[in-house]
Amino acid sequence: MKLGSDTYDVAVIGGGLAGLSAAIQLNRRGYSVILFEKKSYPFHRVCGEYISEESRPFLRELGLPFDQLELPEIRKLMVSSPDGSSLETALTPGGFGISRYRLDELLAGLARSSGVQLMEATKVNNIRYENGVMVVNFHQQEVRANVAIGCFGKRSNLDVTWERPFALAKGGKLNNYIGVKYHVRIDEPADMIALHNFKNGYCGISRVEDGVSCLCYLTTAHNLSLSNNSIAKMETQILMRNPHLARIFNEAEMLWSAPLSISQVSFMPKSKVHDHILMVGDAAGTITPLCGNGMSMALNGSKIVAGQVARFLQKEISRREMEWQYQKQWQKQFSRRLYAGRIIQSFFGGPLLSKILVKAASGFPALNRYLVRQTHGDQF
Repeated sequence: MKLGSDTYDVAVIGGGLAGLSAAIQLNRRGYSVILFEKKSYPFHRVCGEYISEESRPFLRELGLPFDQLELPEIRKLMVSSPDGSSLETALTPGGFGISRYRLDELLAGLARSSGVQLMEATKVNNIRYENGVMVVNFHQQEVRANVAIGCFGKRSNLDVTWERPFALAKGGKLNNYIGVKYHVRIDEPADMIALHNFKNGYCGISRVEDGVSCLCYLTTAHNLSLSNNSIAKMETQILMRNPHLARIFNEAEMLWSAPLSISQVSFMPKSKVHDHILMVGDAAGTITPLCGNGMSMALNGSKIVAGQVARFLQKEISRREMEWQYQKQWQKQFSRRLYAGRIIQSFFGGPLLSKILVKAASGFPALNRYLVRQTHGDQF
């Protein structure tokens, strides 16, 4: 299909979990799909790389070869407060670890083999609604599609261009975070995900494939500024006050010469539809990483949006009904998780509150189960 001369059924902007899985589903239903990704596969992303069990059946349906991947199954949770107080508990139903490098590459391969027009190393400059179709501008070119799905992550150039409220907001309790990620080798239990708190942040570590662990933390931009904008200095002066993190950073073999990092991360509420563009994944709402379920939300969101888009393309519903139904189902599925994540996050990063929560959860196992249940869903 010659770009610019035809109208696709669907244009997907962003080739992460939400974008790739939505594209695969819609293409397999017989619709023409073009997907734009600003980078070339495979590549690393700042991400915790733990997926809860609710997503396994869906990923199997997409074609992920679990039997060949030999992924670590994660069934335990450890949480520590900044002073090192900690608890360990069963994580039910648990999940598994896989790097975004590997997972995105696999899904991109499935998209190609399904027939998705995959536009790698292609940055989208704008999307507009015009005469009943969506017009996607990129590299001084444009394509048209009946539906546009925005899967471009936590914050993109499009968010700023469109002046989405969260992208313009000043730093606050739900805004202006930074994320930092390493891949490391260290002798940590392969079946455990650990969340270690420090002042105004928390750090997670869990196993992915090939004996590698993902070490990823979230903190405020203020913590970085207090450290002369040096990640290494911040880790030494702030993170490593937690004895668990001091041990991890001292013992781990760092597999990268430098960490990956992202800035201006926001957990503020986001619109699910913007100028007829359906937002999915982090573009629709970002759950706090300590809840460990953003990847499952992206995958589940893709299933919801694919179902409504298919109904629209089959002319069963109008565009307005598609947008309304998508927003309704998204809120029903995820609003409780996002709210619970914000509440739980308010207890972490503060030495006193996080210590109180750790001690309370240690004495009441039912509290552990309740907190996990609030941020996880059923299989889909």
